[in-house]
Amino acid sequence: MTRKKPSDTSLAFRLRSSVQYTLLPGNQPILILAYPLKVVYVNRFWKPVLKAFTCHEYFTLETIAEKLPEISIQQIEFFLNDLTRKGFFEPRGIPFIEEDDLPFVSIIIPVRNRPKDISACLKSLKKLDYPEDKTEIIVVDDASDDITPETIKRFPNVRLIALTEHSQVSFCRNTAARTAKGDILAFIDSDCLADPSWLKELVPAFRDESLGALGGLVDSYYTEKSLDQYETVKSALNIGSWFKRSIKKERFFYVPFCNILVRRDLYLKLGGLKEELHVGEDVDFCWRLQDSNAILEYRPMGRIFHKHRNSPVSFCARRFDYGTSEPLLQSLHTDRIKKLFLPPLEFMFWIFLSLSLAFNSSLLFFLCTVIFISDGVGRHIKLQKKKLPIRLFTVLNCVFRSYLSLFYHCASFVSRYYLIPGLLLLPVFPKICTSIILLHLTAGAAEYFIKKACMNLLPFLYFFTLEQLSYQAGVLWGCIKYRNANPVLPRIVYRHDRI
Repeated sequence: MTRKKPSDTSLAFRLRSSVQYTLLPGNQPILILAYPLKVVYVNRFWKPVLKAFTCHEYFTLETIAEKLPEISIQQIEFFLNDLTRKGFFEPRGIPFIEEDDLPFVSIIIPVRNRPKDISACLKSLKKLDYPEDKTEIIVVDDASDDITPETIKRFPNVRLIALTEHSQVSFCRNTAARTAKGDILAFIDSDCLADPSWLKELVPAFRDESLGALGGLVDSYYTEKSLDQYETVKSALNIGSWFKRSIKKERFFYVPFCNILVRRDLYLKLGGLKEELHVGEDVDFCWRLQDSNAILEYRPMGRIFHKHRNSPVSFCARRFDYGTSEPLLQSLHTDRIKKLFLPPLEFMFWIFLSLSLAFNSSLLFFLCTVIFISDGVGRHIKLQKKKLPIRLFTVLNCVFRSYLSLFYHCASFVSRYYLIPGLLLLPVFPKICTSIILLHLTAGAAEYFIKKACMNLLPFLYFFTLEQLSYQAGVLWGCIKYRNANPVLPRIVYRHDRI
């Protein structure tokens, strides 16, 4: 790979502030993440690279490579990307690739009766910071009965495939994929606008030959209403702010098709999207892709701006649709069994704490304290046996946060799937149903602070409640329609990965 002078946009990395780099006896380099408490043993070969990160500052790949001429810049990048996915590093900037080495990309957009939206989308694509001779834009018009086709024809170098019968989004995308010339298929929706660096930030990831598909960041286009501010942090299309990669133990990972890049040969090999599905088709494709042993990844870059449904009625209708897809997907992918983890010590802690508050029992509260301290000390002893330099306070802090995390996840599950029964049965079972409502409000408040929403708590909880009720109604309807109750009756699992 050609080396160039570092610039402000060059790809750079730094250790996260919560990460410690140290050496064990025998010069074994390790990285320690404070929370979730995680230790990674690094091959001694990479010790010179880690040594460059003596402080928590950004260093460009070029700067590191100049000190280590025996290691290629691409090797260093792949190594640091892997540690980024594991939570130890933070990246910034864009990797440098010669234009001749960039792959040809086919941009695919399905559309129906959206002349203004498709016009804005195509205008944004014309501003892409990617070689024009390395891209093609294919728009599939799904039998629009307005001026959408005429609007598309106004854009030169845009290939229009006009369908005469309304055939749904999956059919449109598959039709375009079969005629595409690109090695990479880039899917975007007609109600989205692409950032100029969309492709430039995502395409370089495909130098990793194991990567089959890559999702990018979906941001909110609208920002004025309270609902817009809620969508900015709670959109179902926003996967988050951290790198993620499919792994065997995480069977439910997916990225939305409004911002995804897929290798064309893999897309066709998998048969594309299932055209009989009108909701959840992107989730189904991502799961089938992972089942084929291809890698699916998400990177919080390559931003597109989505014009979400920003009226309460359309917002609720969309969440209802999302909910109906869950039982259907569980029926199609029976090997993906939803699990609810209830680790014994954490579970006992919360049971005893609840009883101590209910009965004002100091003995039960003492038992909670014993469980917490013994759990923390026990974990610390295990780490000491491995000669890991981790303080007891750090372990206790991790244990405390993991206990809070269990409570949050249980509250979120109850809010997601049992709020409607809780409201309906409140007059019959007031104590139990009141507990369900309180858990729902707790989950909403936790989401508010975790997501750092730029709005007041009360309107956030209002939209959070609307979302949970709408999605849950869809799930319950789907459970009846597809005769599959797995989404609301998960398998209880007590084994928990320990540090």
